[in-house]
Amino acid sequence: MEKRPYFIFGDLLSNVFLGSLIGLICTWVFDPGWGMFSAMFIGMLLGMGISLVLGVLLFFRYFGAMEVMIPTMLTGMLVGMFVAMGSSMASLSATTGVKIGALTGLIVMIVTYATNHLLTKDIQEF
Repeated sequence: MEKRPYFIFGDLLSNVFLGSLIGLICTWVFDPGWGMFSAMFIGMLLGMGISLVLGVLLFFRYFGAMEVMIPTMLTGMLVGMFVAMGSSMASLSATTGVKIGALTGLIVMIVTYATNHLLTKDIQEF
């Protein structure tokens, strides 16, 4: 993964933006009438689909395809599952969905960069 500030900012922007957007969309789509398992599964597919389409259209060209795809697809999957499951249990506000999405995007980015650092450190020592 890139270590230059431009690319780190791009990863942060793409993760937080897509997480917030997916959280917002999932609060609109899912309500307490959905079953929890079906909402989680469909929310996961919806989040990954939105991440893929918007990642290709908005972020891949400027920040690198693989560098953006891995964290944003994970963000989309997790946000879709979390917000859809939460919305199926109780009605979530749009603000709550956006907050959950942004926080999940930030956490995914931190975990992805930390994991990449640990893996490349071991390879470099080898």
